Amino acid sequence: MTTNVLICDDSGFARRQMARSIPDAWDVNISFAEHGKDAIEQIKDGKGDVLFLDLNMPVMDGYQTMQYIRDHDLPSLVIVVSGDVQAEARNRMVAMGALDFIRKPIDNEKLTTILRQYGLYTGAPEATGKSGQAPIDAAQIVAPKKEDRIDAYRELVNVAMGRAGESLASLFDEFIDLPIPNVNELETTELHMAIAEIHSNTSVSAVSKGFISAGIAGEALVIFNDSNFANIVELLKYDESEVTEALELEALMDVSNILIGACLNALSEQLNVKLSHNHPIILGRHRNLDNLLQSTISRWNKVMAIEIGYSIKKHDIQFDLLLLIPGHAMEQVYTRLVNATEGRHA
Repeated sequence: MTTNVLICDDSGFARRQMARSIPDAWDVNISFAEHGKDAIEQIKDGKGDVLFLDLNMPVMDGYQTMQYIRDHDLPSLVIVVSGDVQAEARNRMVAMGALDFIRKPIDNEKLTTILRQYGLYTGAPEATGKSGQAPIDAAQIVAPKKEDRIDAYRELVNVAMGRAGESLASLFDEFIDLPIPNVNELETTELHMAIAEIHSNTSVSAVSKGFISAGIAGEALVIFNDSNFANIVELLKYDESEVTEALELEALMDVSNILIGACLNALSEQLNVKLSHNHPIILGRHRNLDNLLQSTISRWNKVMAIEIGYSIKKHDIQFDLLLLIPGHAMEQVYTRLVNATEGRHA
C-alpha cells in the first residue's frame, strides 16, 4: 500500500535532499510543504501519513506544528529532521509525540534503520555510500538562479548553526534559541548598511577568526553586545565573583572559540574539505560595529554575508555569528556543496 509522505522544510535544497534519501523500494507518494501551516493543511487533506519535519521555519515552526498535530490528534507519524541537534530540542519534540529525531545532513543508512524500526519500511536494506562517482566541476553545473544559490547556502549554514548551538548549549547548560540564518550576497557598500541594522547605535566587542582551504576563504566573527557580558560571565560560572575587564575578555574568547570552531567544523564536514583556522583575535572592544569591521571588509568587493543571531532568552543574552565569504570563493562553496550532496546520495 502506498504511504503518503510529506516533507516540511523551508529550504527547497533541503526538501530535495530529504526526498532523495527515501529508500527507492519504499512505495510512497511524496508531497512538500514550506512551513508548518502548509504541512497541517496537507495532513488534513490526507497527504501526510508520515511527516518529515524541520524545526526552524517561518510562519509556523516545527515546535508549533508538532503541538498542533498533538492537540488536534492529526493522523500523521512525525520524524524530525533538523540541524538543531540540542538534546533539549530532541526531548521536547519526542515528548510531544515525534517518533524520532534525525540530524542534518541526512544519513541514508540511519534513515532506513529508523523507518524499519517503526515498521514504516519493510524492504531490504539498500546499499549506501557508493563510490566511483566523478566529482562535479564548476563548469558542469548549470548556473543556478541567485535565489537557489542563497537557499543552498542557507541550508549549509543551518546545519553548521545547529552544531554550534549544540556546543553552546553544552557550555552554558541552557537551551539556545536558533533563528533562520540571514544569508545575502552583497556588495561591500551594501554590507555596511546590513551591518548597521544588526547592532544600530550599540557598543559591541568582537572576535575574528580567518579560515581557508583550496579555493575557499573567509572570516568568522562573533559580535557581543557589551551590555550582555555580566549575564554571560554569570552563566559560565567562573571562580571570580567580580566581573572585571579581564574576565569579560576571557568569556569573549571562550564563547567565540567554541561557537566558531563548531560552526567551521560543520562547514568542513558538509563541503568535504579541511578548513584551516587562524588563531582568534580581538577585533575590537566597546566600539561601533560598522567602524570595527571597516578594515575587515574593505579588501573585498563582494561578499556572502551570513548572520546568525543566537540567544538565551531567559537570561537576556544575545550575540551574533557573522560569516563573511568573499565573492571569488562563493562559486567554490556551491560546487563543493553540490559534490558532497551528490556523494551522500550516490
